[in-house]
Amino acid sequence: MLSKIWSAATLGIDAVRIVVEVHAAGAKLPGFNMVGLPDTAVRESYARVRSALANCGFTWPHKYVTINLSPADVRKEGSGFDLPIAIGILRASDVISDHELRGRLFVGELSLDGAVSPVRGALSISSFASREPDLRELLVPAANAREAAAVRGVRVIGVPSLPALLDHLRGESPIDAAVPDETDSAPRAEDAADYSDVRGQAYAKRALEVAAAGAHNILMIGPPGSGKTMLARRMPTILPGLSLDESIETTKIHSVAGVLRPGSGLVRERPFRAPHHTISNAGLVGGGSTPRPGEVSLAHNGVLFLDELSEFRRDVLEVMRQPLEDGHVTISRALRSLSFPARFTLAAALNPCPCGFFNDPRHQCDCGEFQISRYLAKISGPLLDRIDIQIEVPALAPQEIVATAPAEASAAIRERVDAARTIQRARFRRHAIEANGDMSTRHLRRFCELDRECVKRLDEAIERLGLSARAYDRVLKVARTIADLGGSARIEPGHLSEAIQYRALDRAYFRSS
Repeated sequence: MLSKIWSAATLGIDAVRIVVEVHAAGAKLPGFNMVGLPDTAVRESYARVRSALANCGFTWPHKYVTINLSPADVRKEGSGFDLPIAIGILRASDVISDHELRGRLFVGELSLDGAVSPVRGALSISSFASREPDLRELLVPAANAREAAAVRGVRVIGVPSLPALLDHLRGESPIDAAVPDETDSAPRAEDAADYSDVRGQAYAKRALEVAAAGAHNILMIGPPGSGKTMLARRMPTILPGLSLDESIETTKIHSVAGVLRPGSGLVRERPFRAPHHTISNAGLVGGGSTPRPGEVSLAHNGVLFLDELSEFRRDVLEVMRQPLEDGHVTISRALRSLSFPARFTLAAALNPCPCGFFNDPRHQCDCGEFQISRYLAKISGPLLDRIDIQIEVPALAPQEIVATAPAEASAAIRERVDAARTIQRARFRRHAIEANGDMSTRHLRRFCELDRECVKRLDEAIERLGLSARAYDRVLKVARTIADLGGSARIEPGHLSEAIQYRALDRAYFRSS
């Protein structure tokens, strides 16, 4: 008896169809064999499926069972093939018929008692299933039902257990289809992070507003306790809301990586990722024998915060240069190459010297000039050139610490950011970019024209600060965003001056240290 069950596997953040072929043939001695490039987790499905069937009142066929996972050249990994394998065994034992399986795709892990446990990549599989015209139902673990139902055009059934699935297939006790989550956004808690919590630091807040408005990377330099981490953690609250497409793409990445909470629907808020400085190359940009998304991909459409930037290994920071430029990560292996989206806003924090108190009037800095230079040299020039905004965040003055006047809330800042992004979307509607931070040299020539006064001011800055060609471009991008925030069609000298002030590491203040 041969049965063919539809299933699916994820490759990167997308999915492909896998056909689970089960052949049970008479033999003198019963046995089991699995082919089709299964990994260890898939091979172990034999024990899980056999125990689940026994505990649900079914018997394993007293035959030689061969299971083929087709296509054979795609490596299969994970535990999501337990359910289709169990269904294939039941079909080979004539417990269910071909008619009950036609047009249905199965994904799920089986517990030993027959319960169906959640799997990774349910949204990617659902997105694939919605494009299959001959598919009428997608059967996933109940914990993945809300996630999978976010994709329109496919009927999603959340399966709690193997017996419940059989009752559904036979029509004895049908399971209701999962309903898409219509909630636009999760309700905001009263104690959620907000810029109204941050005292003082008006200059830093302004720089973060500019960074959010133009999708610019930002580096904050200041002594310990000045509020750099507090400021960065609130940056997602002033970014524009996720569109439906962005939400689906972000959820796919989190689902494939296994960081999506079981039972949750789409990711509705922009991600904020803050990896520790001991992270490896693979942890930051992704990798492994079976490639998984790294932190740069988990921060896609959100913020990646690197605290104590100089403490990260230099080779780890250098591998981040490519995703900062291209917006994606490509991981090559012997059999295939996978690409993960990685378009994020980089926010980083850095002490001005090893002790952290250089130029702090209230603390004595014990670092020598050579120590400070070596400390700052841990971050390469090419990486710094990819950071549009570099600002100083000084320690708070006593009057700022004890101030009780409420600061501006994130919602007010976000309104200005949304208005600036609207201008940019209209500007780039015929181009493959959405924000000023993504502009190429060709875009700069077209959208960042300068008058004579602006050219003169920029030439003086280049001569005084020694800006590289890439830093020159960064200044123009930031100036364009500042103009958008002010509702100006042209870049004015004041916009350019503010943008130049956001190049702290280019100024003599730091070079002389």
